[in-house]
Amino acid sequence: METMDKETLKEEIKKQIKYRFRKNIEDASKQEVYQGICYALKEMIIDEWIDTHKKYETLDSKMVYYLSMEFLMGRALGNNLINFGAYKEVAEVIEELDAGDLYHIEEEEPDAALGNGGLGRLAACFMDSLATLGYPAYGCGIRYRYGMFRQEIENGYQKEMPDEWLKNGNPFEIERPEYAVEIKFGGHVDAEYNENGKMYFVHRDYESIQAVPFDMPIVGYQNGVVNTLRVWDARPMHSFDLDSFDRGNYAKARENKNNARSIVEVLYPNDNHETGKQLRLKQQYFFVSASLQTAVKKYMQRHDNICGLADKVCFQLNDTHPTVAVAELMRILMDEYGVEWEQAWKITTKCCAYTNHTIMAEALEKWPIALFSSLLPRVYQIVEEIHRRFTEEIKAFFGDDQDILSRMSILYDGQVHMARLAIAGSFSVNGVARLHTEILKNQELSDFYKLTPEKFNNKTNGITQRRFLVHGNPELSDWITKQIGAGFITNLPELEKLTALADDKKKMKEFAEIKANNKKRLAAYIQEHNGIEINVNSMIDCQVKRLHEYKRQMLNILYVITLYQEMKENPGKKYCPRTVLFGAKSAPGYERAKLIIKLINNVADTVNNDKSIKNQLKVVFIEDYKVSNAELIFAAADLSEQISTASKEASGTGNMKFMLNGAITIGTMDGANVEIVEEVGRENAFVFGLSSDQVIEYEHNGQYKAIEIYNENPKLKKALDSLVDGTFIKEGEDKNLFQGLHQALLYGQHSNIADRYFVLADYDSYMDAQKQAEELYMNPEEWNRKAFLNVCHAGKFSSDRTIEEYASEIWRLKSII
Repeated sequence: METMDKETLKEEIKKQIKYRFRKNIEDASKQEVYQGICYALKEMIIDEWIDTHKKYETLDSKMVYYLSMEFLMGRALGNNLINFGAYKEVAEVIEELDAGDLYHIEEEEPDAALGNGGLGRLAACFMDSLATLGYPAYGCGIRYRYGMFRQEIENGYQKEMPDEWLKNGNPFEIERPEYAVEIKFGGHVDAEYNENGKMYFVHRDYESIQAVPFDMPIVGYQNGVVNTLRVWDARPMHSFDLDSFDRGNYAKARENKNNARSIVEVLYPNDNHETGKQLRLKQQYFFVSASLQTAVKKYMQRHDNICGLADKVCFQLNDTHPTVAVAELMRILMDEYGVEWEQAWKITTKCCAYTNHTIMAEALEKWPIALFSSLLPRVYQIVEEIHRRFTEEIKAFFGDDQDILSRMSILYDGQVHMARLAIAGSFSVNGVARLHTEILKNQELSDFYKLTPEKFNNKTNGITQRRFLVHGNPELSDWITKQIGAGFITNLPELEKLTALADDKKKMKEFAEIKANNKKRLAAYIQEHNGIEINVNSMIDCQVKRLHEYKRQMLNILYVITLYQEMKENPGKKYCPRTVLFGAKSAPGYERAKLIIKLINNVADTVNNDKSIKNQLKVVFIEDYKVSNAELIFAAADLSEQISTASKEASGTGNMKFMLNGAITIGTMDGANVEIVEEVGRENAFVFGLSSDQVIEYEHNGQYKAIEIYNENPKLKKALDSLVDGTFIKEGEDKNLFQGLHQALLYGQHSNIADRYFVLADYDSYMDAQKQAEELYMNPEEWNRKAFLNVCHAGKFSSDRTIEEYASEIWRLKSII
């Protein structure tokens, strides 16, 4: 570390603890030591943070604003230390101060509750890569007080608890009240005329919320670049009504404060009721409007002509959540800067770019017109006009075809279709894996592709090796550095150099020992958190991701049930020892997904307590899956479950993290699995299941009959019937608890088609792939070699490569390094 020697650093840490907590370091708690280190590091980061933004201003750099509802950052301390080049020095300083060890100090940091799944983790990886590559960027989101939720498992059920990640403050953030902006909701809009007879619009009787930014540093890897993640907090414009308080109406006195706070309480409030829908739309407009107002104002402080905005600013819309940006930018340009419609539209459509993360209709957001227009009256007027003009464009190209209009209209069937608004108002529309982009172009968005093919492009997702290898798997990272140098930390394709070692038995033994050590580390975590002792020599078989039916945790647990039933039938037979590990949160209102969590836990309880199978199978559900425990899982995993229904997973990034850490993929040809298998070779993965074309064909022709597969397959029938025969029902539970899961797979439920995600169709193929995995695992040398080749061929899947493609092909940014 060049900026501060160890003795100076020791003094700085002691000083921070002394002045913040009125304690000497020897009396400080681990939490206080953690805070002291963070504040000491922040002192050093801030100089580079200031210098970076001065450089952007001096160069008048074009800036990308990455607008996302989620930024699943993980813990900041370890990542910042690695990127700042101070990890080993700080670890030594902590030991020399007799203040514990850095690993346990890091445990004091809660994961920032700013995201949930792959979408948010991708945004975090992108921020890391943007800084490491020296590209000017702001991440823009919401400073959630409780995020998604902290998951507890109680009697097998998911229980949602508040995630109080800010309880002890966030030492790396800086509040920026000087940049607060006003956000307006509700009210009505009046058209008025100025002295020249020009119409303008006045928003009246609205509710006012103040958006206050908090900035967090995003440290580039040892390059002096520090970018900013700006998350917005909501405050009332007038926080306390003294008059109401004096009259004894205490609730009314605090009403404004409570209304504002509700906007930033939780990520994705349950929206299966009207107030939840309204709150979710409020959240989206809140952070989008705050971010856009600030970006345009910042541009205008340095430039005279608003018409040049697109030369210096790009707004990347991460999925449909921030796509109200299209209409909001039009509002700002016209109402606040007096730009005429045609010019404003020209600017907007050169500034906005849209990333699509899903082909699933239910995830492409739609808002009831009545809700949208009452909450955002002026923005809705603009959406109406965009819709009118876009409809004319569609008719001019396709003719007056009502089927096409129903698929493309922004306003249709009483709803505002946000993905359609985004496509109409953006110059770029990208998918996140090659297969996903092709499905968008040829199936889901084919009409839009025909209209404007030049907009569509692919940007296959990636992950940051700084967190998921250097920090998450330090033993493997250090070993790789000894073999080929540290170049892979900023140039992941250098891992290809390792392939020369695949036939070196000594090196492969070292590689296997690292995996064994990581398994012990994970086993200790499971023992501590689950009270389950796992066999560290067993195959660690992992499916960790959001709980959703298309990701098919159901297929995995059916395999576990089948395997368990086979073990019961063959008590003398020796099986490949296996630990099946699940980690997943379900959305609070997603009842079937929550029931699958209960099923997994009931199966685990039965299997883990059955002595007759001699510990050959264990099932573990990791409570509160998040970035920090994910790092332990990726490093220890042998088998990576990527088993979504082909055509449904846009990309996936967990598949890349497992690959990078030496796990072998068992998966369908879906999302980025296709490209992973291309890179590593089909012989180094376990591929199964229907293709995306076969799934799409089944969906279109309606010929799929789940009940026939069930009736013709005795193993499958036995596994499925165990859901309703009481095998996995605990004492005192309703014997029909899992009837709904059984029903949905065989007959459909609530007017859904039976087995919507083709679990039964892929069952046999999945069983065969699992058999292959077992047989290979029983040959440790061959397994180890294939696992190692997965690491060697992971180079394509760095978010650095993805960001280089965005920067050169969409954003047109210039690096400052």
